Amino acid sequence: MTLSTQVIAKTNLSKSPAPPKSKSPLRLSIERFFRNPLAVAGLVILLAIIFVTVFPQIFTHYSPSTPDIMNTDSPPSAMHPLGTDSSGYDYLARDLYGGRVDLTVAFAAAFMTMFLGVIYGGISGFFGGWVDTLMMRFVDIMLNFPFISLILVLEAILNTSSQWMLVLVVGITSWPGAARLMRGVFLQMREQDYVVGAQTIGASKWRIIFRHMLPNSLSFLIVLVSFSVASYVGLDAALSFLGLGVPISVPSWGGILNSTTDYISLKTEPYAWMPPATLIVLTILSVNFIGDGLRDAFDPQSKA
Repeated sequence: MTLSTQVIAKTNLSKSPAPPKSKSPLRLSIERFFRNPLAVAGLVILLAIIFVTVFPQIFTHYSPSTPDIMNTDSPPSAMHPLGTDSSGYDYLARDLYGGRVDLTVAFAAAFMTMFLGVIYGGISGFFGGWVDTLMMRFVDIMLNFPFISLILVLEAILNTSSQWMLVLVVGITSWPGAARLMRGVFLQMREQDYVVGAQTIGASKWRIIFRHMLPNSLSFLIVLVSFSVASYVGLDAALSFLGLGVPISVPSWGGILNSTTDYISLKTEPYAWMPPATLIVLTILSVNFIGDGLRDAFDPQSKA
């Protein structure tokens, strides 16, 4: 090979494109999520619902707690697009502001449930043996705890039915289910090579739990939280519908439905009950679609 040929070959090698960088697992999961049309649609709908409930003053200048006594039981009009109830409250304002209560209860209760369930179930699954047996028997007792009775007792003792008390009740009665799921995850993970290796080099049990096992269960936790939020939105609406949620004076989707369940309202005033019912359904569906998308995105068996 001549000198000129060698120079040309080296020049071509120097100009050859660099090999593409490999994508991180998180980036691959995000790309898989956004390739799911239902998950993306659910994310857009949920963000839109959160936006209108956080900034309702953009869409209405009425207050949900200030009645218009000159317009009671009025049908939809230019002044009140969704009409007013028997007390003169604007339905549109109560629908928009009511989402704050339902979404706050759902998200706060979901994170509280996950926090308690992850810690309790993780410790039970990691240590196993008699510790696991004892802790799971307590979970069995909590799974049979009367949820409605606890709400009534706390409302009577504390003389309040605020949304934060509802969050507390939902959190302390719903964490056993999450604990059982996390126990199963930790029972599988403690047999993995990286856990065995950490034990071999003398890492403490708490370091293994919080620095190795919990981060590796993050994808499972994200999916679990998303499905919990959907169930708690429906639960809060159902409790308000039954009169066990927040006070009637506080707008919530379930409370609005509770005030419009008489035959006349259902028959002649669909503008009163259809919007909150639609918002509840859309919120639950969108969160479920997001949960399905996250489950598929973080599934290691999915194709990149």
